[in-house]
Amino acid sequence: MKPINVAVVGCGYWGPNLIRNLISLPECRVKWVCDIDRNRLSHMKQIFPAVETTPDFEAAFNDPEIDAVVIATPVHLHHGMGKKSLLAGKHTFIEKPMALSAVECYELIELAAMNRRTLMVGHTFIYSSPVRRIKEIIDSGDIGTVQYISSRRLNLGLFQKDINVAWDLATHDISIILYLLGKVPITVNCQGTANVNKGVEDVTNMSLNFANGGFATIHSSWLDPNKVREMIIVGSKRMIVYNDNESLEKIKIYDKRVETPPHYDTFAEFHYSYHYGDMYAPYIKQTEPLKVECQHFLDCIRTGARPQSSGVEGLQVVQILEASTQSLKNGGGRVGIESDMVGMLSPAS
Repeated sequence: MKPINVAVVGCGYWGPNLIRNLISLPECRVKWVCDIDRNRLSHMKQIFPAVETTPDFEAAFNDPEIDAVVIATPVHLHHGMGKKSLLAGKHTFIEKPMALSAVECYELIELAAMNRRTLMVGHTFIYSSPVRRIKEIIDSGDIGTVQYISSRRLNLGLFQKDINVAWDLATHDISIILYLLGKVPITVNCQGTANVNKGVEDVTNMSLNFANGGFATIHSSWLDPNKVREMIIVGSKRMIVYNDNESLEKIKIYDKRVETPPHYDTFAEFHYSYHYGDMYAPYIKQTEPLKVECQHFLDCIRTGARPQSSGVEGLQVVQILEASTQSLKNGGGRVGIESDMVGMLSPAS
């Protein structure tokens, strides 16, 4: 089987992880690594001697041997780099968030469709074993109807200058929530504060409101003393706690719920029923989500299948982030999510 030749653009914080996982896949050949920082390129060459390094991004886009480009640059470069890659006829992987606006995302999706190229976004956590197991549990009906989801993603740094903490950290939680529920919210509320860099919120609280009354909250912070990665999914029958910081028992299912009496004639007869059952932690085979994600990208290139984190999913997340920014500006008021753009997309997107 002929290997898929890949160029990785950007080898700062996250790029080396992508390079490492791509190189580990036998059907992939990382030919180019591109970055404007020559010191980073020299470091990559020491770690991965077989790759070619260059500060010239055009070398990757113009190389006829390159089948796919993986973009791990700062967010403000995602759209421009993605557009160049797709116009050059390359399959394209873009780290999260996909771009800085829904309009930019839409353009990339249409370019991918017109050129019949795979466009995939790096929503890494939907490829993790715990999240996929939670999805199976929800879809099986084991926890009943999902009533609400509460998520916390907190740590001290890494501070960004071109995006706020919601665009940096909440992106993960939004992609997980959309994946688990299989639907997008209709409105968003968001409040936050900028404590370190003026105009760049380092603490935010976001609320997602769904058409059927479903509700999700996301607390994101670069300004907390401890690293927290926790999501709670409350169902009408059972509840799930997902703690990604746990080394083994990342998922715990609690047989707890609140029931109201079906019939009562007077207030004196009304009593809530609290059910307290067992807790159990299902076995989960540990795999590196990023490796699964990279393999999925290669598989989609070969088969033409639509990625599970395609451009459409990338667009949906950015639409929510845009609405959160608008809500921040108007003091946390409710902002509607535009659904027309997703509906306009061609099936091939």
